[in-house]
Amino acid sequence: MTDMERFAGKKVEFITLGCKLNFAESSSIGRTLADAGFTRCKRGERADVVIVNTCSVTDVADKKGRQAIHRAVRQHPGAYVVVTGCYAQLKPGEVAAIEGVDLVLGTNEKINLPDFLNDVDRKRASGEYRVSPFREIREFRPICSADDRTRHFLKVQDGCDYFCTYCTIPFARGRSRNATIAETLAVAEKAIADGAKEIVLTGVNTGDFGRSTGETFFDLIRALDSVEAEVRYRISSIEPNLLTDAMIEFVASSRHFAHHFHIPLQSGSDTVLSLMRRRYDTALFAHKIHTVKALMPDAFIGVDIMTGMRGETPDCFEESRAFIGGLPVSQLHVFTYSERKGTKALDIDYAVPMAERRRRNEVLQRLSDSKLREFYKSQIGTEGTVLWEDSRSGGMMHGFTGNYIRLERKYDARMVNIFERVTIGDGDATPSFLKNV
Repeated sequence: MTDMERFAGKKVEFITLGCKLNFAESSSIGRTLADAGFTRCKRGERADVVIVNTCSVTDVADKKGRQAIHRAVRQHPGAYVVVTGCYAQLKPGEVAAIEGVDLVLGTNEKINLPDFLNDVDRKRASGEYRVSPFREIREFRPICSADDRTRHFLKVQDGCDYFCTYCTIPFARGRSRNATIAETLAVAEKAIADGAKEIVLTGVNTGDFGRSTGETFFDLIRALDSVEAEVRYRISSIEPNLLTDAMIEFVASSRHFAHHFHIPLQSGSDTVLSLMRRRYDTALFAHKIHTVKALMPDAFIGVDIMTGMRGETPDCFEESRAFIGGLPVSQLHVFTYSERKGTKALDIDYAVPMAERRRRNEVLQRLSDSKLREFYKSQIGTEGTVLWEDSRSGGMMHGFTGNYIRLERKYDARMVNIFERVTIGDGDATPSFLKNV
Protein backbone atom coordinates (compact mmCIF):
# COMPACT_ATOMS: atom_id res chain seq x y z
CA MET A 1 0.00 0.00 0.00
CA THR A 2 1.39 3.42 -0.94
CA ASP A 3 1.50 6.39 1.44
CA MET A 4 -1.22 8.08 -0.63
CA GLU A 5 -3.47 5.07 -0.17
CA ARG A 6 -2.61 4.64 3.51
CA PHE A 7 -3.10 8.29 4.45
CA ALA A 8 -5.88 9.27 2.03
CA GLY A 9 -8.55 11.15 3.94
CA LYS A 10 -6.46 11.51 7.11
CA LYS A 11 -6.55 14.98 8.60
CA VAL A 12 -3.61 16.74 10.28
CA GLU A 13 -3.57 19.77 12.57
CA PHE A 14 -0.43 21.84 13.30
CA ILE A 15 0.15 23.82 16.48
CA THR A 16 3.37 25.81 16.10
CA LEU A 17 5.03 27.88 18.82
CA GLY A 18 8.12 30.05 18.89
CA CYS A 19 10.32 31.44 16.15
CA LYS A 20 9.95 31.91 12.40
CA LEU A 21 12.19 28.88 11.93
CA ASN A 22 9.59 26.67 13.61
CA PHE A 23 6.85 28.07 11.38
CA ALA A 24 8.96 27.39 8.29
CA GLU A 25 9.63 23.83 9.42
CA SER A 26 5.97 23.16 10.25
CA SER A 27 4.97 24.39 6.82
CA SER A 28 7.57 22.16 5.17
CA ILE A 29 6.39 19.14 7.16
CA GLY A 30 2.83 20.03 6.18
CA ARG A 31 3.72 19.96 2.49
CA THR A 32 5.40 16.58 2.92
CA LEU A 33 2.35 15.17 4.68
CA ALA A 34 0.09 16.61 1.99
CA ASP A 35 2.18 14.82 -0.64
CA ALA A 36 1.64 11.64 1.40
CA GLY A 37 -2.15 12.04 1.28
CA PHE A 38 -2.97 14.06 4.41
CA THR A 39 -5.27 17.09 4.33
CA ARG A 40 -5.12 20.04 6.73
CA CYS A 41 -7.90 20.35 9.28
CA LYS A 42 -10.44 23.08 8.74
CA ARG A 43 -11.88 25.04 11.64
CA GLY A 44 -14.07 22.80 13.78
CA GLU A 45 -12.85 19.51 12.28
CA ARG A 46 -11.22 16.78 14.31
CA ALA A 47 -7.74 15.68 13.36
CA ASP A 48 -6.37 12.18 12.98
CA VAL A 49 -2.87 13.47 13.68
CA VAL A 50 -1.81 16.59 15.62
CA ILE A 51 1.74 17.93 15.30
CA VAL A 52 2.80 20.23 18.16
CA ASN A 53 6.02 22.04 17.22
CA THR A 54 7.36 23.55 20.44
CA CYS A 55 9.74 26.25 21.63
CA SER A 56 11.94 26.20 24.74
CA VAL A 57 13.69 29.55 24.80
CA THR A 58 12.36 30.26 28.33
CA ASP A 59 10.40 28.45 31.01
CA VAL A 60 7.36 30.42 29.81
CA ALA A 61 7.84 28.81 26.39
CA ASP A 62 7.92 25.37 28.05
CA LYS A 63 4.67 26.20 29.84
CA LYS A 64 3.03 27.31 26.60
CA GLY A 65 4.18 24.05 25.04
CA ARG A 66 2.50 22.00 27.76
CA GLN A 67 -0.66 24.05 27.44
CA ALA A 68 -0.69 23.53 23.68
CA ILE A 69 -0.30 19.77 24.10
CA HIS A 70 -3.16 19.59 26.62
CA ARG A 71 -5.31 21.69 24.29
CA ALA A 72 -4.53 19.41 21.34
CA VAL A 73 -5.48 16.30 23.32
CA ARG A 74 -8.69 17.95 24.52
CA GLN A 75 -9.80 19.37 21.17
CA HIS A 76 -8.91 16.30 19.10
CA PRO A 77 -9.89 13.25 21.17
CA GLY A 78 -8.47 10.05 19.74
CA ALA A 79 -5.93 11.85 17.55
CA TYR A 80 -2.34 10.62 17.28
CA VAL A 81 -0.37 13.38 19.02
CA VAL A 82 3.23 14.03 17.95
CA VAL A 83 5.37 16.57 19.82
CA THR A 84 8.54 17.96 18.29
CA GLY A 85 10.63 21.15 18.45
CA CYS A 86 13.08 22.46 21.02
CA TYR A 87 11.06 21.51 24.12
CA ALA A 88 10.81 17.95 22.82
CA GLN A 89 14.55 17.81 22.11
CA LEU A 90 15.58 19.20 25.49
CA LYS A 91 13.05 17.45 27.75
CA PRO A 92 11.72 14.40 25.90
CA GLY A 93 10.93 12.41 29.04
CA GLU A 94 8.93 15.27 30.52
CA VAL A 95 6.98 15.68 27.27
CA ALA A 96 6.38 11.95 26.85
CA ALA A 97 4.89 11.78 30.34
CA ILE A 98 2.05 14.16 29.37
CA GLU A 99 -1.16 12.18 29.04
CA GLY A 100 -2.23 11.80 25.43
CA VAL A 101 1.21 12.19 23.83
CA ASP A 102 1.99 9.30 21.47
CA LEU A 103 5.36 10.23 19.99
CA VAL A 104 8.16 12.68 20.81
CA LEU A 105 10.64 13.55 18.06
CA GLY A 106 13.88 15.50 18.38
CA THR A 107 15.55 17.90 15.96
CA ASN A 108 16.94 15.33 13.50
CA GLU A 109 13.87 13.16 13.67
CA LYS A 110 11.23 15.79 12.92
CA ILE A 111 12.67 16.26 9.44
CA ASN A 112 11.73 12.63 8.78
CA LEU A 113 8.41 12.81 10.63
CA PRO A 114 6.34 11.16 7.85
CA ASP A 115 8.43 8.00 8.30
CA PHE A 116 7.04 7.69 11.84
CA LEU A 117 3.42 7.87 10.70
CA ASN A 118 3.21 4.75 8.60
CA ASP A 119 0.41 3.45 10.78
CA VAL A 120 -1.43 6.18 12.62
CA ASP A 121 -4.04 3.68 13.79
CA ARG A 122 -1.57 1.42 15.54
CA LYS A 123 -1.77 0.79 19.26
CA ARG A 124 -0.72 3.83 21.22
CA ALA A 125 2.92 3.99 22.28
CA SER A 126 2.71 6.71 24.89
CA GLY A 127 6.14 7.53 26.21
CA GLU A 128 7.97 6.63 23.01
CA TYR A 129 10.50 9.24 21.95
CA ARG A 130 13.40 9.46 19.54
CA VAL A 131 15.90 12.24 20.22
CA SER A 132 19.49 12.60 19.05
CA PRO A 133 22.23 13.95 21.33
CA PHE A 134 23.01 17.50 20.25
CA ARG A 135 26.44 16.57 18.91
CA GLU A 136 24.70 14.20 16.49
CA ILE A 137 22.25 16.82 15.18
CA ARG A 138 23.62 17.25 11.69
CA GLU A 139 20.61 17.14 9.38
CA PHE A 140 20.01 20.26 7.33
CA ARG A 141 18.09 21.15 4.23
CA PRO A 142 17.12 24.63 3.05
CA ILE A 143 13.36 25.14 2.93
CA CYS A 144 11.12 28.02 1.93
CA SER A 145 7.62 27.96 3.29
CA ALA A 146 4.69 30.36 3.30
CA ASP A 147 2.61 28.70 6.02
CA ASP A 148 -0.54 30.17 4.44
CA ARG A 149 0.90 33.69 4.65
CA THR A 150 2.00 36.08 1.94
CA ARG A 151 5.47 36.27 3.43
CA HIS A 152 7.72 33.25 2.88
CA PHE A 153 10.38 32.04 5.30
CA LEU A 154 13.66 30.75 3.84
CA LYS A 155 15.59 28.58 6.29
CA VAL A 156 19.22 29.29 5.41
CA GLN A 157 20.96 28.07 8.56
CA ASP A 158 20.37 26.06 11.74
CA GLY A 159 22.18 25.50 15.01
CA CYS A 160 24.59 27.68 16.99
CA ASP A 161 28.18 27.40 18.19
CA TYR A 162 28.08 30.38 20.55
CA PHE A 163 26.92 28.77 23.83
CA CYS A 164 25.92 31.98 25.59
CA THR A 165 25.67 31.31 29.31
CA TYR A 166 21.88 31.73 29.53
CA CYS A 167 20.93 29.75 26.42
CA THR A 168 19.99 26.11 25.71
CA ILE A 169 19.34 26.54 22.00
CA PRO A 170 22.67 24.94 20.90
CA PHE A 171 21.59 21.79 22.78
CA ALA A 172 18.18 21.91 21.11
CA ARG A 173 19.35 22.76 17.60
CA GLY A 174 22.91 21.42 17.38
CA ARG A 175 26.00 22.93 15.80
CA SER A 176 25.86 25.67 13.17
CA ARG A 177 25.28 24.27 9.70
CA ASN A 178 23.89 25.20 6.30
CA ALA A 179 23.58 24.14 2.68
CA THR A 180 25.60 25.74 -0.12
CA ILE A 181 24.67 29.07 -1.65
CA ALA A 182 23.76 27.29 -4.88
CA GLU A 183 21.38 24.93 -3.05
CA THR A 184 19.86 27.75 -1.02
CA LEU A 185 19.46 29.97 -4.06
CA ALA A 186 17.68 27.19 -5.95
CA VAL A 187 15.10 26.90 -3.15
CA ALA A 188 14.53 30.65 -3.16
CA GLU A 189 14.18 30.78 -6.94
CA LYS A 190 11.57 28.01 -6.87
CA ALA A 191 9.58 29.89 -4.23
CA ILE A 192 9.74 33.04 -6.36
CA ALA A 193 8.61 31.09 -9.43
CA ASP A 194 5.68 29.79 -7.36
CA GLY A 195 4.64 33.35 -6.52
CA ALA A 196 6.65 34.43 -3.46
CA LYS A 197 6.95 38.22 -3.32
CA GLU A 198 8.61 38.55 0.10
CA ILE A 199 11.14 36.14 1.58
CA VAL A 200 12.43 36.34 5.16
CA LEU A 201 15.88 34.79 5.71
CA THR A 202 15.70 32.73 8.90
CA GLY A 203 18.08 30.71 11.03
CA VAL A 204 19.18 30.23 14.61
CA ASN A 205 22.33 32.27 13.98
CA THR A 206 21.61 33.53 10.47
CA GLY A 207 24.78 35.56 10.01
CA ASP A 208 26.85 32.43 10.68
CA PHE A 209 25.75 31.05 7.30
CA GLY A 210 28.64 29.45 5.44
CA ARG A 211 30.43 27.89 8.40
CA SER A 212 29.87 24.38 7.04
CA THR A 213 30.48 25.22 3.35
CA GLY A 214 33.33 27.76 3.40
CA GLU A 215 31.06 30.59 2.20
CA THR A 216 29.69 33.70 3.94
CA PHE A 217 26.33 35.27 4.65
CA PHE A 218 27.44 38.30 2.64
CA ASP A 219 28.05 36.00 -0.35
CA LEU A 220 24.51 34.65 0.11
CA ILE A 221 22.71 38.00 0.21
CA ARG A 222 24.61 39.21 -2.86
CA ALA A 223 23.56 36.06 -4.73
CA LEU A 224 19.92 36.52 -3.70
CA ASP A 225 19.97 40.18 -4.70
CA SER A 226 21.12 39.23 -8.20
CA VAL A 227 17.90 37.32 -8.91
CA GLU A 228 15.87 39.05 -11.62
CA ALA A 229 12.39 39.05 -10.09
CA GLU A 230 9.82 41.20 -8.31
CA VAL A 231 10.76 40.09 -4.80
CA ARG A 232 11.70 41.60 -1.47
CA TYR A 233 13.98 40.02 1.15
CA ARG A 234 14.19 40.62 4.89
CA ILE A 235 16.99 39.51 7.21
CA SER A 236 15.13 38.15 10.23
CA SER A 237 17.87 38.39 12.87
CA ILE A 238 21.62 38.81 12.78
CA GLU A 239 24.20 39.06 15.54
CA PRO A 240 25.86 42.50 15.71
CA ASN A 241 29.35 41.01 15.46
CA LEU A 242 28.33 39.25 12.23
CA LEU A 243 26.65 42.28 10.66
CA THR A 244 29.57 43.93 8.89
CA ASP A 245 29.64 47.54 7.76
CA ALA A 246 30.00 46.24 4.20
CA MET A 247 26.73 44.30 4.56
CA ILE A 248 24.95 47.40 5.85
CA GLU A 249 26.25 49.42 2.91
CA PHE A 250 25.13 46.68 0.52
CA VAL A 251 21.58 46.54 1.92
CA ALA A 252 21.36 50.34 1.68
CA SER A 253 21.96 50.21 -2.08
CA SER A 254 20.53 46.78 -2.93
CA ARG A 255 17.61 46.21 -5.27
CA HIS A 256 15.71 43.71 -3.17
CA PHE A 257 16.66 43.91 0.52
CA ALA A 258 14.32 45.75 2.87
CA HIS A 259 15.53 48.54 5.15
CA HIS A 260 14.67 46.39 8.14
CA PHE A 261 17.09 44.93 10.68
CA HIS A 262 16.57 42.74 13.73
CA ILE A 263 19.71 42.89 15.85
CA PRO A 264 19.89 41.14 19.25
CA LEU A 265 21.49 43.17 22.02
CA GLN A 266 20.40 41.22 25.15
CA SER A 267 21.89 43.83 27.51
CA GLY A 268 23.05 47.43 27.37
CA SER A 269 25.53 46.77 30.19
CA ASP A 270 29.02 45.61 29.26
CA THR A 271 29.24 43.86 32.63
CA VAL A 272 26.20 41.75 31.83
CA LEU A 273 27.28 41.15 28.23
CA SER A 274 30.51 39.70 29.61
CA LEU A 275 28.57 37.46 32.02
CA MET A 276 26.46 36.32 29.07
CA ARG A 277 29.61 35.62 27.01
CA ARG A 278 28.26 37.67 24.13
CA ARG A 279 30.77 38.40 21.36
CA TYR A 280 30.50 42.19 21.27
CA ASP A 281 30.25 45.18 23.58
CA THR A 282 27.96 48.19 23.68
CA ALA A 283 30.39 50.31 21.68
CA LEU A 284 30.26 47.89 18.74
CA PHE A 285 26.48 47.60 19.00
CA ALA A 286 26.00 51.37 19.01
CA HIS A 287 28.30 51.66 15.99
CA LYS A 288 26.13 49.21 14.03
CA ILE A 289 22.92 51.05 14.89
CA HIS A 290 24.33 54.46 13.97
CA THR A 291 25.80 53.07 10.74
CA VAL A 292 22.41 51.68 9.70
CA LYS A 293 20.67 54.96 10.46
CA ALA A 294 23.32 57.06 8.71
CA LEU A 295 22.89 55.08 5.49
CA MET A 296 19.15 54.33 5.84
CA PRO A 297 17.37 56.95 7.96
CA ASP A 298 14.05 55.21 7.27
CA ALA A 299 15.26 51.80 8.52
CA PHE A 300 13.23 49.90 11.08
CA ILE A 301 15.53 48.35 13.72
CA GLY A 302 14.14 45.76 16.11
CA VAL A 303 16.27 44.79 19.11
CA ASP A 304 16.12 41.74 21.39
CA ILE A 305 16.73 42.64 25.03
CA MET A 306 16.76 40.36 28.08
CA THR A 307 16.16 41.57 31.61
CA GLY A 308 16.65 39.91 34.96
CA MET A 309 19.74 37.94 33.92
CA ARG A 310 21.71 36.57 36.84
CA GLY A 311 24.31 39.19 37.67
CA GLU A 312 22.20 42.10 36.44
CA THR A 313 22.41 44.33 39.49
CA PRO A 314 20.18 47.42 39.78
CA ASP A 315 23.07 49.54 38.53
CA CYS A 316 23.57 47.24 35.55
CA PHE A 317 19.88 47.44 34.68
CA GLU A 318 19.86 51.24 34.83
CA GLU A 319 22.97 51.32 32.67
CA SER A 320 21.24 49.03 30.16
CA ARG A 321 18.00 51.03 30.14
CA ALA A 322 19.86 54.31 29.60
CA PHE A 323 21.96 52.84 26.79
CA ILE A 324 18.90 51.53 24.93
CA GLY A 325 17.00 54.75 25.52
CA GLY A 326 19.72 56.69 23.75
CA LEU A 327 19.73 54.54 20.62
CA PRO A 328 17.63 55.32 17.49
CA VAL A 329 16.00 51.87 17.44
CA SER A 330 12.36 51.25 16.52
CA GLN A 331 11.13 48.48 18.81
CA LEU A 332 12.31 46.21 21.62
CA HIS A 333 11.53 42.53 21.91
CA VAL A 334 11.76 42.14 25.68
CA PHE A 335 12.41 38.76 27.31
CA THR A 336 12.52 38.01 31.00
CA TYR A 337 15.44 35.79 31.95
CA SER A 338 14.62 32.35 33.32
CA GLU A 339 17.04 29.81 34.75
CA ARG A 340 17.71 26.94 32.34
CA LYS A 341 19.15 23.65 33.53
CA GLY A 342 22.65 22.95 32.23
CA THR A 343 23.57 26.57 31.48
CA LYS A 344 26.64 28.34 32.87
CA ALA A 345 24.58 31.30 34.05
CA LEU A 346 23.50 29.21 37.04
CA ASP A 347 27.05 29.60 38.40
CA ILE A 348 26.52 33.38 38.77
CA ASP A 349 25.72 34.21 42.40
CA TYR A 350 23.45 37.25 42.14
CA ALA A 351 19.87 36.30 41.21
CA VAL A 352 17.28 39.00 40.47
CA PRO A 353 14.01 38.40 42.38
CA MET A 354 11.13 37.43 40.09
CA ALA A 355 9.03 40.46 41.04
CA GLU A 356 11.93 42.72 40.09
CA ARG A 357 12.41 40.88 36.80
CA ARG A 358 8.77 41.53 35.94
CA ARG A 359 9.10 45.21 36.92
CA ARG A 360 12.14 45.64 34.71
CA ASN A 361 10.30 43.94 31.85
CA GLU A 362 7.45 46.45 32.19
CA VAL A 363 9.90 49.37 32.19
CA LEU A 364 11.45 48.17 28.94
CA GLN A 365 8.06 47.43 27.37
CA ARG A 366 7.02 51.03 27.98
CA LEU A 367 10.29 52.19 26.45
CA SER A 368 9.60 49.99 23.43
CA ASP A 369 6.10 51.43 22.99
CA SER A 370 7.56 54.92 23.06
CA LYS A 371 10.24 54.02 20.51
CA LEU A 372 7.71 52.42 18.17
CA ARG A 373 5.32 55.36 18.36
CA GLU A 374 8.18 57.79 17.68
CA PHE A 375 9.37 55.80 14.66
CA TYR A 376 5.92 55.44 13.11
CA LYS A 377 5.14 59.12 13.52
CA SER A 378 8.44 60.01 11.86
CA GLN A 379 7.31 58.12 8.76
CA ILE A 380 3.93 59.83 8.29
CA GLY A 381 3.85 61.51 4.90
CA THR A 382 6.76 59.51 3.47
CA GLU A 383 6.39 57.06 0.60
CA GLY A 384 6.72 53.31 0.95
CA THR A 385 5.99 50.10 -0.91
CA VAL A 386 3.51 47.84 0.86
CA LEU A 387 2.88 44.17 0.11
CA TRP A 388 -0.76 43.44 0.95
CA GLU A 389 -1.43 40.14 2.71
CA ASP A 390 -4.32 37.71 2.40
CA SER A 391 -5.91 38.46 5.73
CA ARG A 392 -9.26 39.99 6.57
CA SER A 393 -10.51 41.42 9.85
CA GLY A 394 -13.48 43.74 10.16
CA GLY A 395 -13.49 44.29 6.41
CA MET A 396 -9.84 45.38 6.43
CA MET A 397 -6.62 43.87 5.11
CA HIS A 398 -3.06 44.65 6.16
CA GLY A 399 0.43 44.63 4.77
CA PHE A 400 3.96 45.84 5.56
CA THR A 401 6.20 48.36 3.91
CA GLY A 402 9.84 47.58 3.31
CA ASN A 403 10.72 49.33 6.57
CA TYR A 404 8.13 47.25 8.42
CA ILE A 405 5.31 49.72 8.92
CA ARG A 406 2.05 47.82 9.26
CA LEU A 407 -0.65 49.44 7.13
CA GLU A 408 -4.36 48.75 6.76
CA ARG A 409 -6.87 49.35 3.98
CA LYS A 410 -10.29 48.10 2.95
CA TYR A 411 -10.11 44.46 1.90
CA ASP A 412 -9.70 43.93 -1.84
CA ALA A 413 -8.95 40.39 -3.02
CA ARG A 414 -7.29 41.79 -6.15
CA MET A 415 -4.59 43.40 -4.02
CA VAL A 416 -3.46 40.21 -2.23
CA ASN A 417 0.26 39.58 -2.79
CA ILE A 418 0.55 42.82 -4.75
CA PHE A 419 3.14 45.56 -4.17
CA GLU A 420 1.65 49.04 -4.01
CA ARG A 421 3.45 52.36 -3.72
CA VAL A 422 1.69 54.48 -1.09
CA THR A 423 2.07 57.62 0.96
CA ILE A 424 2.04 56.50 4.58
CA GLY A 425 -0.97 57.86 6.43
CA ASP A 426 -2.71 58.95 3.23
CA GLY A 427 -6.16 57.63 2.30
CA ASP A 428 -6.53 53.87 2.75
CA ALA A 429 -2.85 53.39 3.68
CA THR A 430 -3.49 53.90 7.38
CA PRO A 431 -0.77 52.87 9.87
CA SER A 432 -2.35 50.43 12.30
CA PHE A 433 -0.33 52.02 15.13
CA LEU A 434 -2.85 54.87 15.14
CA LYS A 435 -5.30 52.35 16.55
CA ASN A 436 -3.12 49.96 18.48
CA VAL A 437 0.08 51.62 19.74
